[in-house]
Amino acid sequence: MSDDVSDNVSDDVTSEDAGQDWRKLDRRTVVVTALTMAGVAVAAGFPAGVALAGGTSFWTALAWIVPAALLLIGVGTLMDDIRWRRTRYRITPDRVHLHTGVLVRNRRSLARHRIRSVDIVGKPLLRIFGLVQVKIGTGERAGAGEGSIDLHPVNRAEAEWLRRELLDRSPVGAEAADAAEQAHNGLLAEFDIGWMRFAPMSFLTPALGLAAFGAVMQVAEWFGMQGGVIDWTTALIRQLALAVVIGGLVLTAIVVGVIGAIALFLEMWWGFRLEREPSGTLRVRRGLLTTRSISLEERRLRGVDVVEPLGHRLVGAARVDAIATGLVQQKESEKTDHKTLLPPAPRAEADRVAAVVLRERESPTSAVGLRPHPVAAKWRRLRWATMAALVPVLVLFVLGLLLTPVLLHLAWISAFVLFPIAWLLGRDAYRNLGHGLTGGYLVTRSGTVRRSTAALQRRGIVGWTATQTIFQRRAGLITLTATTAAGGGAYSARDVGQSEGLAFAEEAVPDLFGPFLERR
Repeated sequence: MSDDVSDNVSDDVTSEDAGQDWRKLDRRTVVVTALTMAGVAVAAGFPAGVALAGGTSFWTALAWIVPAALLLIGVGTLMDDIRWRRTRYRITPDRVHLHTGVLVRNRRSLARHRIRSVDIVGKPLLRIFGLVQVKIGTGERAGAGEGSIDLHPVNRAEAEWLRRELLDRSPVGAEAADAAEQAHNGLLAEFDIGWMRFAPMSFLTPALGLAAFGAVMQVAEWFGMQGGVIDWTTALIRQLALAVVIGGLVLTAIVVGVIGAIALFLEMWWGFRLEREPSGTLRVRRGLLTTRSISLEERRLRGVDVVEPLGHRLVGAARVDAIATGLVQQKESEKTDHKTLLPPAPRAEADRVAAVVLRERESPTSAVGLRPHPVAAKWRRLRWATMAALVPVLVLFVLGLLLTPVLLHLAWISAFVLFPIAWLLGRDAYRNLGHGLTGGYLVTRSGTVRRSTAALQRRGIVGWTATQTIFQRRAGLITLTATTAAGGGAYSARDVGQSEGLAFAEEAVPDLFGPFLERR
């Protein structure tokens, strides 16, 4: 049994018998669940009612839908009431205990010194009642949620107390920090409404535009009007030129995608504040409808990653991600950008935030003069890009020979468009390659569709991995990967000159590679 998660029944029974300092979740969770189930019943019952009404009378459909909805609401509310009655938690000097379970009794405890995060999420319905959800995590990759405790819900004051109580590592009776230390604390960055101009430059914009057409067809199907929508579109194509119809659809998709991307950006990042607290914790607060508070202990920070997707790079924007230990990728955290310290913002602002987060006068991601890579690395990227563009051209060519000459014309048109784009991207990928050392940081940069400039503390590197394919060997290249317990776990300098790369690894972390090198 691990130190963090304990199912020791005898210990828990003793704690239960003591009956001291046990806390309950907020009783209003039952009301929230009832309202949530009512929303689910309406969302599911409406299309079902429309479908039933198509083959029977309105009152007959209502007689089926209403009892089913009431049963759903009643069962859901009853189960949550039982959960509330059987759930309690407490904070001891050494551990956090949680007892819960409806059919199966679950008893869990986390060692306080292993706790790495206390994240607070306030969903719209919870916020109406002044409630939030608190997730206490150790940052370890335990299965079935064993590395965390989820308190759903507690009132906001209780959540703030829990966050301070569990993350404050300052020694009791410690003196106040000096003036230089205090200067680093407080507000580091906050939301600027002008940043929303970067939202439409995301790859999400065209996806939202296409999703809008799918949503229209789905709603039309609910009301039995899908055939009418298709007939109307066909008639419109016959009345107008095909190019006009296609242009109108593309323009509509772009407009809807832009509006959707801006709305999603505002929902996620409205009210954004990055703060450093005196206890040595970086705190990110954000959200319009669903508010989130994510805390990160500075002692877990091993560097930053300045990320520039192609669309954002074209308009001079970048975001800043934390490279830290204990940031486990989970489904919930993946969709909430739990490691992002700054949303897409001007590149100068990203470098400033990276510097203040690392407590440096200048960001390692901008100050270092990155070393260029050999020309052989450029030709490798040009070959990859050419092969990627050649695949759809060959497919269209073969299908044109087998099916119709129209596809042959599409093949040469695709070649005319794709090959220049591929060469531009290949050259850009080579220009973006770089590696270097600045102070205590190793800096690597690579990527074209998503350029990443990572500054990793050299003391956080626990190993090096050198890989060399047969093609790299012929070109005299090597890929060096610094392994670390933080962030993605590995940061690579790709296609470096072999001799230069090995010397660079030895310079970055002396004596790690040295015993395995043959010096001449």
